[in-house]
Amino acid sequence: MVSSGNAAVFDGPYDDASGAALDLADPATFVEHDPHAYWDRMRRSEPVRWHPPVGSRPGFWAVAGHQDVQDCYKDAARLSSARGTVLDVLLRGGDSAGGRMLAVMDRPRHRELRQVMLRAFSPRVLRDVEDAVRQRADALVSAVVGAGEADAARDIAEHLPLNTVCDLLELPASDRPLLLDWNKRALSSESAEDDPFDALEARNEILSYFVDVVRERRRHPGEDVISMIAGARVEGEPMTEDDLALNCYSLILGGDESTRVTTIGALHALGTHEEQWRRLRSGEAAVKTAVEEVLRWVTPAMHFARTATTDMRIGPAEVSEGDIVTLWNISANNDPDVFTLPRRFDVGREHNPHLALGHGPHFCLGAFLGRLELSTVLDSLVRRVHRIEILREPPRVYSNFLFGHSALHLRLD
Repeated sequence: MVSSGNAAVFDGPYDDASGAALDLADPATFVEHDPHAYWDRMRRSEPVRWHPPVGSRPGFWAVAGHQDVQDCYKDAARLSSARGTVLDVLLRGGDSAGGRMLAVMDRPRHRELRQVMLRAFSPRVLRDVEDAVRQRADALVSAVVGAGEADAARDIAEHLPLNTVCDLLELPASDRPLLLDWNKRALSSESAEDDPFDALEARNEILSYFVDVVRERRRHPGEDVISMIAGARVEGEPMTEDDLALNCYSLILGGDESTRVTTIGALHALGTHEEQWRRLRSGEAAVKTAVEEVLRWVTPAMHFARTATTDMRIGPAEVSEGDIVTLWNISANNDPDVFTLPRRFDVGREHNPHLALGHGPHFCLGAFLGRLELSTVLDSLVRRVHRIEILREPPRVYSNFLFGHSALHLRLD
């Protein structure tokens, strides 16, 4: 291993177009390099590749092709989620919430708990928040239009998804700024200099907050989603307070982080592809197809991870029981065998089987809500904005899980 700035790099074939070798476990890799060039080379040369150990850190498999990634998502029997679904967590030895939180759980308990959690996203529940989502999105956009320089992250993207999830959970408005701060710290940081324990502290703060909320809702149940889940039984037993808090944590983290990053990415893509913005504004392309293209183009969750429960083959690779397997959505969503001209942002793209929301048993629980939030922002932009001007190059999120920008300075005319 050699060093290049902040990024750990390797002597060997793990390189991008510049010839620099990349470490997929290092967040700096996705700030300092073009990952799309790397994935293009990998899909062509070795679509399932072993990423070697570094010091005491274990090695892992990286899966790049769309078909292989999709097949792995469907193979829940041999690729377990229970040890963890994010690379960093698995490299540290596994997720303490395994078997207790929906995202890190296997069948049969996963199937039963998912049915309980789906009640939070039923048409009846979502009808109550849909109008609020549209009104909030339009108000956020209209406040920025014609107002000079704005930060799309701070002024639009940070408010819509978090407030929507908090509406579902009926959390007080006074608590929401603190929850946003914890969420932003939990999965990413600003730079390599940030204290890694800050993310751990943020996660613990969120869990502690929800333990208190769960206790209160059990004492005084209402019609809200937390009360609904707290009163349910899984495998014949009520869920513990800690398990309920873990699943509330999962709802708010998943519902906020990915939609926030995707909204920032949507504005950046439309501002840097003027022809595509014109097509959307003129009605030549529909908001519905633009939403799917934004999800594919941004792919906010670059990967999800699994652990092999048996020896198995993935594509040409022989995977051993216990191996970590990372499924790179960001590569699958740019596979030219599936997407015509994948590095072309096309708001009218018709054939778009992207994996930005996952696939199979762990397909995103809040997919409908995320699409709704993004479509309401695009609707408002189309109605109110003539020109999107990006004022300077936005900084990337410092993460090997989230892909996107932490700020976006622009002007909406």
